[in-house]
Amino acid sequence: MPKAPQVSDSVAGIKGSVYSKLLHKLKTHQGEVYPFHVGDTWKSPPEGCGTDGILASDHAGLNQYTPPQGLPRLVDLVVERMRVRTGAPVERENVLVSGGATAGLMAAVGAVVGPGDEVLILAPHWPLIDGITRMFGATPVPVPVLLSAGSAEEAVAAVEAKATAKTAALYVNTPSNPTGRVLPRAWLEALVAWARRRDLWLFFDEVYEETQFEGTHTYGFPLAPERSFSLHSFSKAYGMAGQRVGFDVGPRAAMAEALKLHTHSTYSAPTASQWAAVRALEGAGDEWARASREEYRRVGTASAHALGVPPPQGSTFLFLDVAERLGPGGLAAFLEGCAEDGLFAAPGPSFGPFPTHFRICYTACPPDVVARGVSVLARRLGR
Repeated sequence: MPKAPQVSDSVAGIKGSVYSKLLHKLKTHQGEVYPFHVGDTWKSPPEGCGTDGILASDHAGLNQYTPPQGLPRLVDLVVERMRVRTGAPVERENVLVSGGATAGLMAAVGAVVGPGDEVLILAPHWPLIDGITRMFGATPVPVPVLLSAGSAEEAVAAVEAKATAKTAALYVNTPSNPTGRVLPRAWLEALVAWARRRDLWLFFDEVYEETQFEGTHTYGFPLAPERSFSLHSFSKAYGMAGQRVGFDVGPRAAMAEALKLHTHSTYSAPTASQWAAVRALEGAGDEWARASREEYRRVGTASAHALGVPPPQGSTFLFLDVAERLGPGGLAAFLEGCAEDGLFAAPGPSFGPFPTHFRICYTACPPDVVARGVSVLARRLGR
């Protein structure tokens, strides 16, 4: 236990800026900028689901807390949604409305993972899962699978090779941030069967469920409801990132523990944001999500074609290997050169052991701006 002026070893091991160390250049760049480094959308939320659409005159107590679990109306809508989409017998006790999916994942991890544990993380992975794992004194263990494994058997072999007696959980994200890959149902079933054999917890990060471009999204929770948490986001589904609201679904007893953590950190998700989420689930978000999915697919496919890589299957990202373009300065020098052109990207090491990769988000700007930025990048890559 460190004493003043030392800080917590767990927190000291968490990265600060995970997306780009060059953001100071964004403010001073002369000319058009292409902020592809952070995963967001340029689009406004569905009508009535923005902060300007929720009025105190319509909602008594808008300035007050909600119950820590969430607005009762929103909890009920989540239960209905998950029953319809997953076929699982979801009840109110299985649900937590969180201050964004990030806070929900933090509560879920903290509920079942502790000091000395290890969490296997399919990689490349969303950067913040690394820090969330470390928050609770556990060790994140990246398992490079998403760029190399070609079958369910290879995926299982990869996690088995990294598992130890300390392994407590497995984290799976599909559609994937940063790769844009969608894991087939057979992979998920094989990974779930493996986790059952080893008696592990499962975290299914499904925040990009609305941006799967082909086929039907396979939900993780019903595959192993006794050991699975599924994480969902209004930020990604409906363009509500600044409003900080998401939800978890998980086993009843474990969710009671997750609720404790949420109560002692966020307490309750923003009240106005929860009412906006109600509107989205009552129908306002349906057409928005459909239209955005098609638009994102077009922009992602066009961007991939221009950069000479396979089109994404889902999410809003491309993950590029530029090993052949790196000089003595490595990836850092390459990304600094991109920044001189006004283009900002997230470095590969934020997503695991990928020193020659970087990620771009092709929904962070309007499509015409994305096209110009991708052209700048393609010229730099000689593609």
